[in-house]
Amino acid sequence: MLKYPELPIHNNASELAARVQVRDRDVSLHTMSEAGTRVKDTFMTISQTAKKLGIRTYEYIYDRVSGALEMPSLADVMIERSGIPLDL
Repeated sequence: MLKYPELPIHNNASELAARVQVRDRDVSLHTMSEAGTRVKDTFMTISQTAKKLGIRTYEYIYDRVSGALEMPSLADVMIERSGIPLDL
């Protein structure tokens, strides 16, 4: 019996997410510095996570940059939707 049967037993979603990053890197011909790579990776992570959660990336980034903080963090949304209790 699986402890968390609602979780998939494959990693296809992770593989597809990694493919987006690699494809973008190949098409854009890389960044000019390590700092640029970190920034690009950060934005890609935020963008892909928001997309998976059905949150509009522009609105989320605007909410964070403007300081409005009216939207919950992506981490909070992930925790809420996971249904896994935090008091393990």
